[in-house]
Amino acid sequence: MTVRISTLDNGLRVVTDTLPHVETVTVGVWTDVGSSHEQEDQNGLSHMLEHMAFKGTKRRNARDIAEEVENVGGYLNAYTSREQTTYYARLLKEDLDLGVDVLSDILQFSTFDPKELERERGVIIQEIGQANDTPDDIVFDLMQEAAYPEQAAGRPILGTIERVSNFTRDDLASYMSHHYKADEMVLVAAGNLKHDELVDMAAKKFSAIERTRPDQKEEVVYKGGARLEDKDLEQVNLIFGFDGVSFDDPDYYTAQVMSMILGGGMSSRLFQEVRENRGLVYSIYSFNQSYVDGGTFAIHAGTGPDQVGELIPVVAGEMHKLTHEVSAEEVNRARNQMKAGMMMAFENTTNRMEHLGRQMMIHGRPVPREEILEKLDEVDGIAIARYMDRLLNGGKLSLGAIGPLSSLEEYDKVAARF
Repeated sequence: MTVRISTLDNGLRVVTDTLPHVETVTVGVWTDVGSSHEQEDQNGLSHMLEHMAFKGTKRRNARDIAEEVENVGGYLNAYTSREQTTYYARLLKEDLDLGVDVLSDILQFSTFDPKELERERGVIIQEIGQANDTPDDIVFDLMQEAAYPEQAAGRPILGTIERVSNFTRDDLASYMSHHYKADEMVLVAAGNLKHDELVDMAAKKFSAIERTRPDQKEEVVYKGGARLEDKDLEQVNLIFGFDGVSFDDPDYYTAQVMSMILGGGMSSRLFQEVRENRGLVYSIYSFNQSYVDGGTFAIHAGTGPDQVGELIPVVAGEMHKLTHEVSAEEVNRARNQMKAGMMMAFENTTNRMEHLGRQMMIHGRPVPREEILEKLDEVDGIAIARYMDRLLNGGKLSLGAIGPLSSLEEYDKVAARF
C-alpha cells in the first residue's frame, strides 16, 4: 500500500493510495457530519443535504452533474451515516480531474433550487415510506432508539416525514455552511493516480471551503430499554442490543472476532444452533456498530410468532456459553475470515477509498494493514470470554421488535435471560 497525505492551507487533507496496475480511480470527499450532529428539529437534514448536493450548482444543473460523469463511463454516489457523509466518484484514471471538479462543485456551490428541493423532498419521503414498509429496516431504528433515547444517535438517519416536509432552502444552506469545513473533511483517492497532481487539483478546486466549524456532535450515552411495534406481519423481527465499543476501545478487535464467532457466517454458533439445528429462523447474524465515542453490539433475527419463545433463550444461552467455552479453532477461523475479507476488499479501488476515508475520520491517520493483522492475531479465547462477560454485564439490553408480539415475554424477563 503506497499511501501519502498532504494538508492544504485551508486544512483540507488529501490522502492517496496509488495502484499503478489498475485502470480506474475512486475519489471521494468524507465530511465529519452525519445524523448524530443534528439537533432534534434538524433530524434528517444531513441526509437531505446529501441528496440536494446533486441537484444543481452555479455551473451545472442536476442533469449536467449526472451526465458529465456518466458520459465518460463513471459512477457518482453518496451516502449518509450517523457520523459522516461521503460523496464519491469512480472513473477511468484519465478522468480524475472531472471527478474532483464535480465533487468540489457540489460541495461548495450548490444552489438548492426551490423547485428541485420540492421534487427531492418527495423522493426522500418515498424513501422513508419504503423503509417504514420494511420490517427489518424498522427494527434497526427501534433498537437504536432504545439504546440512545432522546439523543441524536437514537434518531433515524432518514429523519421523519414530518421533519423532511418542513425543511427549507435556508435550512440546507445554513447547515452546509455551518458543518462543511475544510479541516473536518478529507479528499481521498485510490487507484491509478499521482499524489502531487491530486493535491494541485484540490488546491485549485476546494479553495472556497472555510477552515473550522465551532462545535461538534453531542456525546453518545448508552441507556438501553425496549421499543416494540406490534404489527400484523408474518414474522417477528428482533434485535438484541448491548453497550458495545468505540473505535479506539482496547477491545475493538476482540469485539470483531467475537461477533464473527457468534454470528458472523454459516459456521457461526448462532447460525449452526438456531438455524441448522433447530430450524427457528432463515436469517440470524450479529454485528458491531462502533462510533467515535461509543457503540453497540447487536444480534438480528427474524422468526415466526410461535418460535419467539424458543428463540430468545437459545440466543441468550449461546452468548453465555461464550463466557467460558471458546476454542482456539473457532478463534483462528474467525480471524482468517476477517483477514481474507479485508484482503479481498483491497482488490477494489472503491473499497480502498472507503477504508482510508473511514480511518482518517476516526483515527486521523491511515492504519496499516500490518497493524490491523497484528491486532487480530492478539485476540485469543480468553479475550473473547472476557469481552462477552463485559457485554452481558455492561448495561441494560436494548430490545427492538416488530411483528405479532403476543408471545414475546415482557422486557424485564427477556433482559434477565441475558
